[in-house]
Amino acid sequence: LDPHWSFDELVIHIKEKCLSILEHSHYPLQHILANLHINQSNISFLETMYDFITISSYSDELSLGDASFKQMSFEQSFEVAKFDFMLMFVYNPILENNRLSFRLTCSHDLFDEITVRNIGRRLEYCFQQLFSSNETISRINTCFTSISKLNLILPEETQEIEDVIFCRQSHIMNEGIFI
Repeated sequence: LDPHWSFDELVIHIKEKCLSILEHSHYPLQHILANLHINQSNISFLETMYDFITISSYSDELSLGDASFKQMSFEQSFEVAKFDFMLMFVYNPILENNRLSFRLTCSHDLFDEITVRNIGRRLEYCFQQLFSSNETISRINTCFTSISKLNLILPEETQEIEDVIFCRQSHIMNEGIFI
């Protein structure tokens, strides 16, 4: 990835990569890994999953490609992590708020609750920078601004860094030896 690409250029690049994979989709992954002499247990991308689900116009069904599934409440599901890290996007074009939701499911063996919460907050902040209409959030221009300008540091962390560098903290006292 080129950090100088804009978000729009990144999306186009990812789309092209995904479409180019389709011509080889008939070839089993196990054979590809074997041909490359790669041990499947050492490949981290095999432990990561991304889903994009669009809720259909029928209020009680989900559509995923050509398949339709019965809708269930995400709040009440207790999902076991099938992968080390799973990111699911859910889009419901019927709702008036026109929101894209996301859900993280992570292995408790690798991620504690605080880490997952921080990953979620950072992901949400990135989306706010890209798509928010809120004037208090500095939105980047997805056509021209390079993706390296996306800020992964949360606003309160930025404030904390500025306070440490530029301001005296009220709870910090100077200590030292007086000669």
